[in-house]
Amino acid sequence: MREDLLRGGGLLFTDSNVFALYRTQIEKYLGGVPVYVMQAGEAHKNEQTLFALLRAMSENGLRRNSTLIALGGGVVGDIGGLAASLYMRGISCVQVPTTLLAQTDSSVGGKTAIDFCGVKNLVGAFKQPERVLADPVFFETLPKREIRCGLGEIVKHGALCSAIFEKLWENRDRLFDLGFLGEIVPMNIAFKASIVRQDPYERSLRASLNLGHTTAHAIELSSSLSHGECVLLGLILEGKIAERRLGRDGEYGKLLDELCLRALGSMPKFELSEETALCALHDKKNRAEGKVRLTLSRSLGTFEFLELPFGEYVKELKEVGSC
Repeated sequence: MREDLLRGGGLLFTDSNVFALYRTQIEKYLGGVPVYVMQAGEAHKNEQTLFALLRAMSENGLRRNSTLIALGGGVVGDIGGLAASLYMRGISCVQVPTTLLAQTDSSVGGKTAIDFCGVKNLVGAFKQPERVLADPVFFETLPKREIRCGLGEIVKHGALCSAIFEKLWENRDRLFDLGFLGEIVPMNIAFKASIVRQDPYERSLRASLNLGHTTAHAIELSSSLSHGECVLLGLILEGKIAERRLGRDGEYGKLLDELCLRALGSMPKFELSEETALCALHDKKNRAEGKVRLTLSRSLGTFEFLELPFGEYVKELKEVGSC
C-alpha cells in the first residue's frame, strides 16, 4: 500500500492530537516519509498553517508526481487538500479521515479551504482526492463530543435521504454506538458521493448539502461549539423558519428535531445576537447583497432555497430561538 501511494515520494500531513495517538503506527508503516504536524484546532485553519505546510512540501522536495497524505479530521483534510491543489498547480492528495465528521462529510467531495478574515472556509478550491481511506477503527479513540460532531452531518444527510433517515430513526437509541456508526457511515459516504458526482462544483444539486449550514456557520463563528453541534442547532432553527415560511411537514419536522436533540444530548448554551446574524450575512453562500440565503427542507428528501433580507433574518432568528 505504501509503495502504491507514494511512488513519486510524498509527505504526511497531520495534527498534534492525531500524531500523539498514532505516532507509533505512522513510524511503523510510513517510516522515512517526512511528516509535517500542525497545531490541532479550527483556530489554526488559516493562511499561516497553509503556507507553513507548502514550505514543508517544498523543503522536502515534493514533485509534480508526489503525494500529500492528509491524516486527521476536517481541518487537516481541508488544509491538506488546498495545499495539494496549489503546490506545483496540483499534486495528488490522499485523504485518511480519522473523525466521524471527516469520514461522512469533509473527506468526500473535494471541497478544501481555510478560514480567512473571520469567515469560515472563505478561501479554497475544489480538489478531488486521489483516494479516501475511511476506517471505522479510528472511532475507538474519539471522545463522545467528536461522535456528536459527526452526527450533525449524518442527521443532515438523513433529512435529504429517506434510507438514511429511516436507519437513524430505527436506531435513535444507538446513535453513539460504534457498531451502528460502522453501519451508517458507508451509507453516508455513498449518498454524498452520488451528489458530488452529479454536481461536483455546487452549481445546483450539491447546494442541498448546505441544509442548516448558514445559521450553523454563524453560531460556530460566534461560540465555542463544534461544527457538528452547530449543524444540529442549524437544522433545528432553520427547520422552524421552514415551518413559518414554507409550511414544513409537521410530522417530518417533529422526527427531525427529535433526532437532532438526541444527538445533542441536551440543548447547549448559545447566543442568537445581531453579531451572530452578521456572520450569516457574510457567509459565502449568499448570492445577493444584504440578503441571507438559507437551504431549507419542507419534507423528507426535498430542499429549496429561501433568501431573506438581513433584517427579516434577524427577526426570524430571534423568534425561532425563543421558541
